[in-house]
Amino acid sequence: MDISSPKLPIILIFALVGVLLLQFVANSNDNSPMIDSETCELYVVDSQISAKQYLNEFDSKCLDFKNLNK
Repeated sequence: MDISSPKLPIILIFALVGVLLLQFVANSNDNSPMIDSETCELYVVDSQISAKQYLNEFDSKCLDFKNLNK
């Protein structure tokens, strides 16, 4: 395939859109920790029972922000 071929940009666009979709699907199933807005504690959501599982860790930036508001 020649670099000046009119099909090359179309193939590249489809490949890049495929990579973006793959990353989106992989990140949506991610079990990354989230921050509880009330307590600043990190938790993950258990997919089997849809409940929060706290990790007994706190986000320092959230705690600093909460202390500024007092």
